[in-house]
Formats: sequence, C-alpha cells, structure tokens
Amino acid sequence: MDSIERKNGSESQANNPTCTRFHSNITHNTIALILAGGRGTRLHQLTDWRAKPAVPFGGKFRIIDFPLSNCVNSGVRRIGVVTQYKAQSLIRHIQHGWSFLDGRFKEFVELLPAQQRTADETWYQGTADAVFQNIDILQRHEAKYVLILGGDHIYKMDYSKLLAEHIEKAADMTVACLEIPLEEASAFGVMGVNDAWQVTSFAEKPKNPAPIPGQPEKALVSMGIYVFNASFLYEQLIRDHQANDSSHDFGKDLIPYLVPRCRVFAHRFDNSCVNMASGIPYWRDVGTVDAYWEANLDLITVTPQLNLYDEDWPIWTHQEQLPPAKFVFDDEDRRGQALDSSVSGGCIISGATVRRSLLFSNVKVRSFSTVEDSVILPNVEIGRNARLRRVVVEKKCVIPEGLVVGYDAAQDRERFFVTEKGITLITPEMLGQHIHKVC
Repeated sequence: MDSIERKNGSESQANNPTCTRFHSNITHNTIALILAGGRGTRLHQLTDWRAKPAVPFGGKFRIIDFPLSNCVNSGVRRIGVVTQYKAQSLIRHIQHGWSFLDGRFKEFVELLPAQQRTADETWYQGTADAVFQNIDILQRHEAKYVLILGGDHIYKMDYSKLLAEHIEKAADMTVACLEIPLEEASAFGVMGVNDAWQVTSFAEKPKNPAPIPGQPEKALVSMGIYVFNASFLYEQLIRDHQANDSSHDFGKDLIPYLVPRCRVFAHRFDNSCVNMASGIPYWRDVGTVDAYWEANLDLITVTPQLNLYDEDWPIWTHQEQLPPAKFVFDDEDRRGQALDSSVSGGCIISGATVRRSLLFSNVKVRSFSTVEDSVILPNVEIGRNARLRRVVVEKKCVIPEGLVVGYDAAQDRERFFVTEKGITLITPEMLGQHIHKVC
C-alpha cells in the first residue's frame, strides 16, 4: 500500500486512480459515529441552552460542522450523530443543513439521541457506553470499519488517510494523535509508542505526562478520534459493558485495556491534516471562552491558520437565505465601517465602527457605537453609543444604548462573566432579557 498518498508526499491522489478507488472502497465500508452529547461546562453560559457541538463558530457555522464536513469530504457518508444534553438546536441544525446526503446511495446523517435502549434503562454513561447503546443500529449497516469522532473540535482532516493507515498496519484500533506542549498534556490521554507507532502505553489525563522520547518539551496525545475493525469493536463494547468496575469510557477504560493486549496504533495528525499553514497542523479545542474567542478572531487575520476559503475542502453548513451585509452613513462623526473584520450576511452597520471583530448573521450595530476585538453571535442588536471591547455576545442579546463593556473588568464582573484573560461574556439573561421561557 505504498501507493497510498501521504500528506506532503510527492504523489497526488488525484493523479492516482488506483489509490482513489482504494480509498473509495475503504470509506464506502466505513460508518462514522460523532459523539455530540456533551455540554462543555467550561464555556459557561454559552452552553446553558445548547450542547457544545451546537455552539456557533466562524461567522456562519456550528462546531459540529467541522467533523461532519470532514466525513463528507473524506468520502465517509454514513454518519450517526449521538446526542444527549440539550440537543434541540443541534438536531434542528442537522435537519436543516445536513439533509443533502442521498439515501438512494446509502448516504445519511442519522440522529441517535439517548433513549435508554439497554436493559438497565440508563442514559449514556460514558463515550463507550454511548456507542454500545447503539450497537444494534451499527451492526445493521454491516460496515467493516467504525470511525469514532468527537463533535466539539475545530480542524480539517482527511479520514480516508487515517483509515488507509489502519488497514496497512493490520490494526485492531487506531488512535489519531498530535504533539502538544508537555505542560498542556494533562488535559488529554497521553500515549507512548514504539518505532512502528504501535501504542505501548496510555494514560488518561495524567498529572505528570510522559514526554515524547527525544522531545522532552512535547507529549503525544489522543485527539479522541478512533478507527476500529467493526467486529472487534462490538466484541470489546460487549465485554466492557459486562465489566462492573468500568466507567464505560474509551479513554479511561477501553484503550488502557486494549493497549497491552491488542494491536493499537497511533496515527500522526500531520499525515492527514488538510491545509496546514506553515507546516503546522491546525486543531483547536474551543472548550473555554478564552479559546473560543481566540479561535474566532484568528479567522479575521490576513492569513488565518484555518483556511475557510478552501474550495477543495469546504465546510458545509445550513445556509440561511439573507441579504448582503450593509454599511450606511458616511458623515465625519457617523460612518458605517468595519476594519480588519469579518461581517456575515444580514448585518447592518449603521453609522458605527467595527474593528478586529467577527460578526455572525443578522447583527445590527446602531449609530455612534464601537465594537472592537469582539465576537458577536447571530441576531444581536447593539444600541446607539454603546462601546464593546474584547467581548463575546450571545445570540439574541439587545445591547442597551450607551452600554460600555470591556474597559473596567471589576465593573464588568458585577453583571457579566469575565475570564482570566479579560474576555467578557454577555448573554440575554445577564441583561435581564429572559428569552428562554421556563415554566
């Protein structure tokens, strides 16, 4: 299988029909399962009413659009999405934006909410249990390989290369991995590998993570992306379900059990990452308000690390039909303008100034207001003479006229959530606007 294209290799898959057919056969025999049931508590009020994979990102997308788009672009078009926590907005988004796959060719995105489908009638107890509770649905599709994905990270990856390497090495399980600074590794599953990249050790969120041999400043960590031979996975899920001392989680239970007993290999993300900027693979966990703000604002730079303008690997989503953005008034003290910013459809910048900010759809910024270094989610209205700096504004907020945020952290903390890095999160509830009716 040396003909299989490697990232940065000299041979182009597009010019290699044998390689293309091989990848097509692999992906056709694969079913992907995206685990999208988590809340994402570190995002604080951004996930009060939605699961983390449903959080808006990048001006027009949702976080889950990235693994879904990776599947479609990789040729994996049989996809299940496992949901649990406050899934309604996620379900609605998938129904509206991901119904284009063709069932006549056995293509689908199937929603798999927690339904207490096992004899003990429990909700999903862990990541492995979430897959186990849908084992009969997976078996019905008769796939040879199962691709397990998280629904809450931002990256572009060709899963067909991961699958091809899994087959090439005759693995039972393959874990996608990346290299990160050692001081950050305690939040991940840390792997040790031999010269053949077979996993020799695995520690879930260790206090003292082991460095990569020869690279004392870095650790090799799991991305939460796994490939299994289907029959092998089903056997292990049943075994794990019957183990009374298991928490039924891939990282805590299944992988540590398999590493010393089975053929578990690591796959370098560098080999399958799409559009690496400056040779550095892009992967972001936007699980904190700070990380979320930083990843969104990176998109407005001259050359973002994440390329959303790539026609060869598009990110698909629900595309609402909206008029183009509009900028009105050109008086000396009242000029509608946006500088070093990204402004989505339906926005109206009316005699206001937007600098170094990202505006989602249908944002209205009234006269004499300024918005700087901020992320403004859809359907926000910003009143006259408001001044916002280094903020994340939740959907449907109505910013009162003259409100000033981002200039006095102590004052901001009295009304809003302020992160350690000084980013202020504003939600409708914090403004006394109770858009979610609870009986």
